[in-house]
Amino acid sequence: MPRLPSLTQSFGGSGRAVRVALAAAAGFYPTAYLMDRPVVALYALFTPIAFGTLSSLPGSGRHRASSVLRAAPAAAALVALGTALAVTTWAAAVGMLLVTLALTFGAACAPRLASVVPGLQLCYILACFPPYAPASLPERLLGLLFGATALVVGELLLFPSPRRPSYAERIAGALDLAAHTTRLLLRAESVDDATARRLRTTGRDLRFSRQPHECRPTGAGPTDRALAQAGSAARRLLDQLAALGGLPPAPADTASQTLLHGIAATCSDTATVLRGGRSVRGAEFLEEMTARFLDERAGGPEGRGDPPPALLRRRSTLLTVAASAVTVRTAADLATGGDRAVPGLPHEQFWYARVPAARLWLVRARGNLTPRSVVFQNAVRTALGLALARLVAGSLDLSHGFWVLLSVLTLARTTAVGTWSAVRSAAAGTLVGAFLAGAFIIGAGDATAVYAALLVPMMVIAFSVGPVGGPAWAQGLFTLVVSTAFAQIAPVTWRLEEARLVDVLTGSGIGLVCGLLAWPAGARTEMRRSVAALLRATAPVVRDTADAVIGRRAEPSADPAERPTAGSLWPALHRLRIAEAAYAQFRTEPALRSDDDGPDWLAALNYGSRVLNGAFWLPPSQGVPDFPPDAQRWVETAGQQVAAAALRAADLPSPGITFRLAPLSPAIRSATSPGARSLLVDLEVWLHALAADLATATGAGRPGPADATYRQGQ
Repeated sequence: MPRLPSLTQSFGGSGRAVRVALAAAAGFYPTAYLMDRPVVALYALFTPIAFGTLSSLPGSGRHRASSVLRAAPAAAALVALGTALAVTTWAAAVGMLLVTLALTFGAACAPRLASVVPGLQLCYILACFPPYAPASLPERLLGLLFGATALVVGELLLFPSPRRPSYAERIAGALDLAAHTTRLLLRAESVDDATARRLRTTGRDLRFSRQPHECRPTGAGPTDRALAQAGSAARRLLDQLAALGGLPPAPADTASQTLLHGIAATCSDTATVLRGGRSVRGAEFLEEMTARFLDERAGGPEGRGDPPPALLRRRSTLLTVAASAVTVRTAADLATGGDRAVPGLPHEQFWYARVPAARLWLVRARGNLTPRSVVFQNAVRTALGLALARLVAGSLDLSHGFWVLLSVLTLARTTAVGTWSAVRSAAAGTLVGAFLAGAFIIGAGDATAVYAALLVPMMVIAFSVGPVGGPAWAQGLFTLVVSTAFAQIAPVTWRLEEARLVDVLTGSGIGLVCGLLAWPAGARTEMRRSVAALLRATAPVVRDTADAVIGRRAEPSADPAERPTAGSLWPALHRLRIAEAAYAQFRTEPALRSDDDGPDWLAALNYGSRVLNGAFWLPPSQGVPDFPPDAQRWVETAGQQVAAAALRAADLPSPGITFRLAPLSPAIRSATSPGARSLLVDLEVWLHALAADLATATGAGRPGPADATYRQGQ
């Protein structure tokens, strides 16, 4: 057995264990002793365990109680379906396959469903095993009702959890910091190192991996999509402000000062909106200021002479800050119930604004219907494992065969290595637990009062220690719990522990076989494939964006309003979503080697996001200034260089990818009109940032302080 977790680990979250134990006891004891209905008692016992422990519902007590109430009708339907399909082993196994596919794959579209999926699966598992007794359905549903009601009451009344700030409130806090930093930049053109670190740290804290599960807006609906986009843009905004504050000093620029005022006001106003307040300024306030800034920038420098390169770069970086602030504001309006048509903004960036929620769910589901999606892989792996387990348990006529499926459900991991580790620990824990439970049953005999007295404290210990102790402690302690419970429903002997051990080992073996045969590498192989596909998909976006900046269109479009990069954007956006899902799973799996060398997957995702944002914002929306031939050749050459590097990087060569981008010479800048010159510098900053991202993503180097300027997330 592994080392026992510390008391702080074991009982730090004991409030939930006590709630579940008391809810299970509140349904179990009256139905087992007063009503003498063992079937009702069984379901009243396992329902709180299914939704209180196995599902691990997140959030406050009110939120968890709401989740149980919403899941109860689906649980009742699955109990009825399982009762009907228990007529034959094959019917029950096919039902298990379809139910698991629907639940596991559907969780990708509805994150709240993901938290209750294990509990819903357990409801079907309990009902689909022999004996085939349709007449017992009312008793099963009554037990489900008792258990769910007791759990809801416990969640509302016992050990209420403190409310955690929502993701919208966290974004609002980040925007307050952005507004404060922008006002600092109005007084001084730079920020100190401590402020820059705070900006980057606050941006990293907005990542989903650092948010509680209940606070992550990962749903397919418009509100969650808008919140996720607002969070991503806020992270980018903070990094850009840190980069802006680290640029060399530049001559005074009234247009930039005015735009900084607008950015600060917009950040404060957006924070108020996200907290539920009323907007002081119109949603188009910063868009109009940005348009005036572009007009003034294109009109030439203040005074005589060409603006120095430092000022041009500062203006380009400031423009990326404004673009991110506009994105945050628009996404916040959409997330809080706004019904904007987002005129003048890139349609592809806010494509979901006018799309019905049902269609958005279909888009999410269709996007993951590919063998390269880890969502699809996990759904298929889990469904095949549970269906095979049901088939084996029914064919071998294993007593208490639902323990076989419960083992598959709780021990299966996304990698074969992870499954083998869990199976070894679970087998050891079950063996020890079965030995202790058998000795306890032999000693206690038919003394039902002893079992009744020990059930609640046994559940509290199991549900406190098991989740933090790992599979060994979880399986060993749960063996003691089920032995204590079943001894009160029907006479038992030590052979119950023998059956429990055989069933757990059978389920562990089935889970291990599925882990070996179905995508055994988990997200690791898919991470490499999805990043390679993303890099290949971004190459045409880079070329199209560079061409669009100087007025060329890759392919003529029948719709003159369509952006010139629209044709290549959608494949890249799809590949980015697939890669992000793979990365989310990749970070949950045990590392086989250090991350100090090799590809940097997060940098690759940042590169893909930067490519798309440049395609959204760089091409001018109206008209294109005249570029001299030398400038056009530079744009074409630089765009081709980055696109070719992205294609080479897709092979993820071990030395990494480094290349020197063709420099934009002072002669080309001076020979270009002010409006075209500014666009050239915008494109130059973007392409240099992409080059730095490619080097980091392929492992050619790690970002250090000198690279911070290129991490501005343009």
